[in-house]
Amino acid sequence: MARKSTIESAKRIRKKVAAKKTTRDALKAIIMNKNVAAVERFAAQLKLAAMPRTSSATRIRNRCMITGRARGVYRKFNISRIMLREMAAEGLVPGVRKASW
Repeated sequence: MARKSTIESAKRIRKKVAAKKTTRDALKAIIMNKNVAAVERFAAQLKLAAMPRTSSATRIRNRCMITGRARGVYRKFNISRIMLREMAAEGLVPGVRKASW
């Protein structure tokens, strides 16, 4: 199981990304617009570079919401494969049951 600090850090990064998303998108739109003057586009690049690194969406790491495991996480449920199997066996995940044929 991952440390609690790792889980909390991932939550903080997700909050920061959500808070800065509109600002980053606006700056990226200015940078990509070829009709804007080069000086303004360069200024937008500097502002984007000055923003915190953790506000970038690429910094998000999918982690299990229960254990904090970083690998084998299902996006649909936000839990790891191990926890999904345990919870499905107990009937805690709606719409999921053990296959048998």
